[in-house]
Amino acid sequence: MPVISSANIACGFHAGDPGVMRETVALARTHGVAVGAHPGFPDLAGFGRRDLRCSPREVEDFVVYQVGALAAVAAAQGVRLQHVKAHGALYTMACADASLAAAIARATAAIDLSLILFGLPGSHLLNEGTRAGLRVASEIFADRAYLADGTLVPRSRAGSVIHDPTAVVSRAVRMTQERSVVSIDGTVVPLEADTLCVHGDTPGAAALAAAIRQRLEAEGIRIQALGPASKV
Repeated sequence: MPVISSANIACGFHAGDPGVMRETVALARTHGVAVGAHPGFPDLAGFGRRDLRCSPREVEDFVVYQVGALAAVAAAQGVRLQHVKAHGALYTMACADASLAAAIARATAAIDLSLILFGLPGSHLLNEGTRAGLRVASEIFADRAYLADGTLVPRSRAGSVIHDPTAVVSRAVRMTQERSVVSIDGTVVPLEADTLCVHGDTPGAAALAAAIRQRLEAEGIRIQALGPASKV
């Protein structure tokens, strides 16, 4: 918590439970970190990283359920949610599928139009978020490999996750300064960059987040939340 500006908090469907949600919100509040809902597929066994075939209506319903649950947990501690970022396979599928993206955007907007919706640059998630009247944020991933079209290399493919901390930090600097990334096939891909994700389940994630922050700040880049860590 001391080295991040925003936290994506799982809402019980792919990970977490009410107690973990409460404790994580409390930690974020203590450290002045903005809180975001991280809804995923109802898939605890697969950690939300398996493609489930759900209808847009089903997606809209379980996103409302998850975001609403975290909003209530946060409100009980005087904290207002800053953003919504879909998790895992739901995120990847919605970036490529306008109907799923629209379902997530509708669910988010129905709860609070001031919420910021995260998504890959140029994705349906951002387009549908804008269409729904939401503020959107382009998200980058320093520890994930990219395809030439700007999408993430599927986790089922070798090399999809970058484990070398030095390489991850260097990629973070390039993505924020030059607004580009080198894809897995060597193509330079332009990227908009509003927020940078560090996966909490990556081995050594806390140290990696600290190293990224230290390097970015050394390069004169200021780390801050997209919106204030606001109180209800």
